Amino acid sequence: MSIKVTLHQYFQDIVGGREVVEADGNTVAELIDDLEKRYPTIKDHLLDKRGRLQGFVEVFVNSEIVYPEETGKQVKDGDEIEILTIVAGG
Repeated sequence: MSIKVTLHQYFQDIVGGREVVEADGNTVAELIDDLEKRYPTIKDHLLDKRGRLQGFVEVFVNSEIVYPEETGKQVKDGDEIEILTIVAGG
């Protein structure tokens, strides 16, 4: 199963400048693992050492936020996945 993942501009350099990529998996964690296979180092930008989403990363599945401890959330073909980053200004 291949799912389209829309990435924030911050992550696009890692994936060759693309805004939308494809990944396989049944959960958010599996999608991230597959993204790592396709685009080495992206996982380091998305997850902390405990395997939870970094504090500045937000993942949405069908516009519903995935909290850092919920990377086991199920995904399926046709779901809309967005990976964003929180940018602070000042």
